[in-house]
Amino acid sequence: MPEIQDFNVLPKVRRQGIGSALMDAAEAMVAERSAVVGIGVGLYPDYGQAQRMYVRRGYLPDGRGLIYDGRQVPPMEMIRNDDDATLMFTKQLR
Repeated sequence: MPEIQDFNVLPKVRRQGIGSALMDAAEAMVAERSAVVGIGVGLYPDYGQAQRMYVRRGYLPDGRGLIYDGRQVPPMEMIRNDDDATLMFTKQLR
């Protein structure tokens, strides 16, 4: 499944529609090849706006739970809450 990676809008230009326009373009490109797109998002507050935007756009958690550095974290395992701790989302495009 294609995955949108390293998606970011500079803080000083957020809330101006730039992120939505970029996501529209990325999703349109993916839709040419796949019915589903994935994206990961960090868990700490710096990622709060992105978490909310993805949900508003129809992305849903993929059901695997916490991912750290590309691998699923088993129950009771301790990890650092850094940029490698993510929740993965998917969206049906067609």
